[in-house]
Amino acid sequence: MSAPLRGTVLAVCVGPGGIPKGAVESITVSSEGIAGDAHRFPRHGGPDRAVCLFSVEDYRTLQRDRVVCEPPGAFGENVLTEGLDFTRLRAGDVLVIGAGALGQTVRLEIHDVRAPCATLKSVDRRFPDLMLGRSGFVCRVATPGIVRPGMGIVRS
Repeated sequence: MSAPLRGTVLAVCVGPGGIPKGAVESITVSSEGIAGDAHRFPRHGGPDRAVCLFSVEDYRTLQRDRVVCEPPGAFGENVLTEGLDFTRLRAGDVLVIGAGALGQTVRLEIHDVRAPCATLKSVDRRFPDLMLGRSGFVCRVATPGIVRPGMGIVRS
């Protein structure tokens, strides 16, 4: 059996719809999405796409490709991670966030790879094609709760 995948939540973001989203102190996630977060298009949210994950490592590869972007929230992600190897994640994987002193954990189930959409052309004219393979994931919420920067995240 391989070593567990672990990382850290760097930032949590919400917005009125579209991109970018702004960093906040915490988010409350439920099966329907994130309190205070909105989407311009109905297909961008819902139970199978309640939370959008992105990695700071993918930000860095895009910046090396001369994409002008500053995390967090530039790509509309709700949870920005560090250290979690996205190349080893798949649909159906469960990510556990938290398990702090109060025992509270949030469980997310990866539903699918996030399909980069034309909205991202506002960041770089080469999008969405340039983002393929490094666009993050959309997740269902298996266990609701609160997510804050600094929380650990592990694939269970």
